[in-house]
Amino acid sequence: MSDAASEIARLSTALAAQTARAQAAEAELAQARALASCTDAMIQELKLEIAKLRRDKYGISSERRTRLIDQLELQLEELEAAATEDALAAEQAADKASAVRAFTRRKPVRKPFPDHLPRERVVVEAPAACTCCGSDRIVKMGEDVTETLEVIPRQWKVIQTVREKFTCRACEKISQPPAPFHVIPRGWAGPQLIAMIAFDKYGQHQPLNRQSERIAREGVDLSLSTLADLIGHACVALTPIHALIARHVLDAGRLHGDDTTVPLLARGGAKTARLWTYVRDDRPWDGGAPPAALFHFSTDRRKEHPTRHLAEWHGVLQS
Repeated sequence: MSDAASEIARLSTALAAQTARAQAAEAELAQARALASCTDAMIQELKLEIAKLRRDKYGISSERRTRLIDQLELQLEELEAAATEDALAAEQAADKASAVRAFTRRKPVRKPFPDHLPRERVVVEAPAACTCCGSDRIVKMGEDVTETLEVIPRQWKVIQTVREKFTCRACEKISQPPAPFHVIPRGWAGPQLIAMIAFDKYGQHQPLNRQSERIAREGVDLSLSTLADLIGHACVALTPIHALIARHVLDAGRLHGDDTTVPLLARGGAKTARLWTYVRDDRPWDGGAPPAALFHFSTDRRKEHPTRHLAEWHGVLQS
């Protein structure tokens, strides 16, 4: 009986030792994986920095370099996320295996939060007595402040504009304040909503169907045709501003012109469209006119487009 007990104890000790060795091996593997992920992320970050330095040195000479930088940024995003996951897994594995030193990852340097952001001060309630001896003779000697960046999700609301009617008992006439100004005549959408949809479409390249799906998840039903109708009204409302910008740009005697490729969704795949840009910037020649850029879009690169854009303009064109 004693031999069996000693054999069980020996097997238990051997099993415990084997388990410890397995945990140590698992922790070392996790550390090696985390080190490899961090190294890959660091290499990708250096490649991105080199590409940006070359662009700053030689200028944006082609769209290929810009697409390369965008691709490097996407790859860096994936590698940084994977490196963080592997580093956390290595820390958890090191906690289980006490004999293995925890892995410390070089974290990217975070810029301080902008000063223009409002600060909300949340004070943690301090104890009324000393936590060591229990005395109530405690005096504040300082404080530690930890800043956490937070965001308030956008909220939807309906603004009810009430125009009261009044009647005169002397002449029996009815008076009422005039209706408020709407960007869209008799429109139901506020200016901030229209601006958000237009910016997401043209500034963030978010198609209207994606926007409609996201807005529906937030509890508001706005169909694709409804959003497209808003975009059409917004384009008409902004036409005078575009005309003023065009007049200001084309009044210059010297313009910088260029065209860049833009992917255009079409049946059967994407087409290559063009975005024509004309820039007025007299600051290098001590000009007093403010700089401005004029954009035109076309589905191809035929010469008739810049000919039409500059039909009434005369001057020096730098391309």
